[in-house]
Amino acid sequence: MARDGKRLRRQYAARPHDESTIIESDPMAIDLSEKRIAVTGGSGFLGRAVCRRLALRGCRNVAIVNHRDYDLTAEADVIRLYADLRPQVMLHLAAEVGGIGANRKNPGRFFYANMAMALNLIEQARIAKIEKFIHVGTICSYPKYTPLPFNEDNLWDGYPEQTNAPYGIAKKAAMVMLEGYHRQYGLKSTCVLPVNLYGPGDNFDPPTSHVIPALIRKCIEAQQRGIDHIVCWGTGDATREFLYVDDAAEGILRAAEVMDTPTPINLGTNTEISIKNLVELIAKLANFTGEIRWDRERPDGQPRRCVSTSRANELLDWKAKVNLEEGLRETTQWWRNENRNITDAKEAAAESAR
Repeated sequence: MARDGKRLRRQYAARPHDESTIIESDPMAIDLSEKRIAVTGGSGFLGRAVCRRLALRGCRNVAIVNHRDYDLTAEADVIRLYADLRPQVMLHLAAEVGGIGANRKNPGRFFYANMAMALNLIEQARIAKIEKFIHVGTICSYPKYTPLPFNEDNLWDGYPEQTNAPYGIAKKAAMVMLEGYHRQYGLKSTCVLPVNLYGPGDNFDPPTSHVIPALIRKCIEAQQRGIDHIVCWGTGDATREFLYVDDAAEGILRAAEVMDTPTPINLGTNTEISIKNLVELIAKLANFTGEIRWDRERPDGQPRRCVSTSRANELLDWKAKVNLEEGLRETTQWWRNENRNITDAKEAAAESAR
């Protein structure tokens, strides 16, 4: 991004048919190290990565918002949060979300929880007159048959893939709310839409994990137990795009620093991979040489996903750095070590109980 002090202005509307929203990216980025910052979901997978990046920026006044302290779906708790922490910048990363199975099982809860969190946090941000609100959306908000690569202007061109729709629409509605609050109340905000995230520290719990940690765990456990095959959902034909969690964290903070208006900005690598090829790559990294079987009775989800990152490159001066194979290798090794530690702890507990 040019650093000549001139303000870069673009007609990137949160809704493409609405020409009254002028999107600004100011080269005079705010210094987050001087701000009181609250991070919802700060102890989660993405939240930990964001907090690490905040520490690297010299931020010393960062409050991690946990569910045990504040139920963000409850208005009274959110009012108390703003009173207790007095944030100048709110980074809203918290979400109730999971893979295809979790989305199919909890569509009502995922819509309600994500919508309620956004409603409470944004309204109380307005009342508290905070300096900036950062909303982390989802690639699930895009219409099911969006042409590739997904461009932010396509967000309103159709209905999301049905499995993810309640979650995706709740997150997209929050962007509309921020656009309205920017117009009416002058609330500064920004919205980023990361593709599927992965990396060390991800959620590997089978009922709620996403595709990469689920596949890594499945391959490693099969290899360790001598199982001759694994079963994967769908046909393997669907494509996805994946972003290493540290790259996502940097993109979020760049948006917090330079954006003042809620234009949606994709964060991704602009590279898609089929689930079939992904499984084969993970199997290789996990040293699993058995058969890969496909349960075609299970859903594929959205047929293809790959985003345009030109807006992030231009407005944020941001680009992903970690390629997929490198990131998968690090994530696979992390899970091997973690799984070994879990096994050792269980054996030690069993030994002490004798």
